Amino acid sequence: MVARYIMALDQGTSSSRAIIYSLDGQVCAMAQHDFEMSFPRDGWVEQDPEVLWDTTLRSGRDAMAAGGIKAEDIACIGITNQRETTLAWDRSSGKCFNNAIVWQDRRTADRCAEMAEDTIDGQSAETYIRETTGLVIDPYFSGTKYAWLLDHVDGLRDAAGRGEVCLGTVDSFLLWRLTGGAAHVTDASNASRTQLFDIHRQQYAEPLLDYFDIPADALPRVADNAANLGMANAEWFGAEIPVTGMAGDQQAALVGQCCFEPGMTKSTYGTGCFVMTNTGTEALTSQQALLTTIAYRLGGTTFYALEGSVFVAGVAVKWLRDNLAVIDSADETSAAFAACKGDTGGVYVVPAFTGLGAPHWDPHARALVTGLTLDTSREQFVTAFLQGVAFQTGELFEAMAKDGAPVEALRVDGGMSVNDELCQFIADVVDVTVERPRDIETTALGAAMLAGLGQGLFTSLEDVAGTWALQKRFSPEMAAQTRSQLKAGYAAAVERTILNSN
Repeated sequence: MVARYIMALDQGTSSSRAIIYSLDGQVCAMAQHDFEMSFPRDGWVEQDPEVLWDTTLRSGRDAMAAGGIKAEDIACIGITNQRETTLAWDRSSGKCFNNAIVWQDRRTADRCAEMAEDTIDGQSAETYIRETTGLVIDPYFSGTKYAWLLDHVDGLRDAAGRGEVCLGTVDSFLLWRLTGGAAHVTDASNASRTQLFDIHRQQYAEPLLDYFDIPADALPRVADNAANLGMANAEWFGAEIPVTGMAGDQQAALVGQCCFEPGMTKSTYGTGCFVMTNTGTEALTSQQALLTTIAYRLGGTTFYALEGSVFVAGVAVKWLRDNLAVIDSADETSAAFAACKGDTGGVYVVPAFTGLGAPHWDPHARALVTGLTLDTSREQFVTAFLQGVAFQTGELFEAMAKDGAPVEALRVDGGMSVNDELCQFIADVVDVTVERPRDIETTALGAAMLAGLGQGLFTSLEDVAGTWALQKRFSPEMAAQTRSQLKAGYAAAVERTILNSN
């Protein structure tokens, strides 16, 4: 029997999901399991690695059961994951030595401050890291997280010196588990987020490994995004299934949105918000503190992207629900926005719960609400949180335009993108057309596309470009003067936030 399906395993920051697609990109079955993070100290964010594994495995099995799909009918598996989240595990047993350090974690902020004064290979650390990895110095990335684990987990550095430790991000951890330890492999997009990978030479940079004192043999091999990455053992899903696609969640979303031409741009509104524009085979160097990153690598050819990272988006809505009980569900945010007609009465929110990302890169910043009065309503308060996400998107678009990569249309995805009011406000603030696809789970779809390509089911990504379908388009309607006033108000709030962090 010819296999008729592709399974995508989407391991995210707050949930693990599996979606099974037909070969023409239609969703046939899905399952999802949420989980909680832990916050041991201010700025620390951790996850239990066994929970990441268990929820991923259960999601795959549950999706198969929901669709009545057997393993023999699944042609291949694609993996996509929360990027930068860092783990260390025993090479023999596969057991992790410590909780996963999540990408939002700020524990290495002091180390990053010290790095700003250091030199690497004869250059300032900041310049070398920017020119080599396309990244900036910030706790966001995996390099300082690896170093922290090696320096602070008892016996880990000695074990690593004996070749007993695997270091990796969630993608490589899942692949290791799926293959029973046969494959310690990551992909080019995830490698480009470690702050250890030379995105131009396509290899780990020895000066960075030396600087962080990270043993090269503990790190995973770097593969193309569509390739034979390993074989998932039969014990997990009932039969052996090849893993043939892998990408970090934001790069997978770029693929799922079919942004294959230079200039095509997507923004994902999940736990955080990530704007990414395809720059083709040119690694465009940002002068506005944006990131130059690998979009995907296929057949040895590397395609790059310019990215702006916002650490807090959907997680702010979760905070409003779980910590303040201001709303009972995320669905209520749309009604709140409509009730006040987007007028917050001068309230602005800078949702910097775990610091500010691009273009500010301030790990010490914390969330700020300004403009509250006795007349402020619940609806205005909730709406200001949503608008804070949109304003941050606007900051990133301004930075991209200054870098010579102006955006004319934006494709949105992720859980928050179902909110019509938010999408319209983004279009108004950014002053571009916003396009929402029929399938907003583009991260999983991108992983499936890459897996299909790696398995030879597609000849190129362009073969699947026709699967993208528009669900709704939002055109700018806001008067230019109103837009300028609102953006000026938000800019003042950001300035106050940064001032408070110093």
